Amino acid sequence: MPTIYDVAREAGVSAATVSRVLNGQRSVDPDMVARVLTAVRDLGYRPNAVARNLRRSRTTLWAVIISDIGNPFFTATVRGIEDVAQQAGYSVVLCNSDENPAKEETYVAAALSQQMAGVIIASSGSAKAAKSLLDSPVPVVAIDRELPRGTVDTVVVDNEAGARTATRHLMEAGYERIACITGPEGVSTADLRLRGYTSALSQAPSDGGPVVVRTDFREQGGYDAMASLLSSPERPDAVFVANNLMTVGALRCLADREVEVPREMGLVGFDEIPWADLVRPSLTTVAQPTYELGRMAARLLVDRIATPSGRPATVVLPAELRPRQSSAR
Repeated sequence: MPTIYDVAREAGVSAATVSRVLNGQRSVDPDMVARVLTAVRDLGYRPNAVARNLRRSRTTLWAVIISDIGNPFFTATVRGIEDVAQQAGYSVVLCNSDENPAKEETYVAAALSQQMAGVIIASSGSAKAAKSLLDSPVPVVAIDRELPRGTVDTVVVDNEAGARTATRHLMEAGYERIACITGPEGVSTADLRLRGYTSALSQAPSDGGPVVVRTDFREQGGYDAMASLLSSPERPDAVFVANNLMTVGALRCLADREVEVPREMGLVGFDEIPWADLVRPSLTTVAQPTYELGRMAARLLVDRIATPSGRPATVVLPAELRPRQSSAR
């Protein structure tokens, strides 16, 4: 493998000159720059990225820490991040916290120790991980979920409005006892979607107050939550489910119990699902602009790297109700 000294000999310059050219310094004579770049190309020389990063005290890598790599929501989101990162000269390292705060803390520690250029995080709710990020000089953008106990650049959808619209939709369809399956307490998406649900119920008469089951944002959690609702003395006739994986679990439970949707149980899920139009009955969802979420988060991170002292920005994108058969009584 060619070294910087091989490039220097080929170009007829010093190794220091080669280093200045590769680091983008403008004080080098243009003719020397051309000779160095020609030698680099001819020899196939690649700079030692680790050594360069140590000198710069930073890398050209972003850590993107997501809460569940198995959730289709993150597919387009990460694609949006990566597209902007590549255009800006950065590469993305994807980390899956698996909704596990301890695992998230490990990834945050690794990102900081490796001197990543920036971090984009969909927090699992770890206050320790959040504090580590807030105490560091590394630029941070929170995506999908707000970062606990701190203010950083943030990109989210209007979770409360989306949940309120979904619940009202079920009410307008004629359902009278509407339950909510949501995520863990303290996670912003779970709490805001619950708030939207209760807000909608409070604005119209219904048979009783809110019926809420909290679980873990996973498919099995949705299954178990739906099972508990079906076993309750006052079984609901509709359910708003606060994320896509829990919606899948809830549907699987209804199928196992032979509960007809939407005749016996109306259903609306938060987050679009790729096959929502293909199942029968088709699934009503609240869709998020997932690609745009990722793209906007990456743009905020690029801006934050360029202007570290700027005031944090919060971008709230709209969610869209997509009515289908599962909520048409």
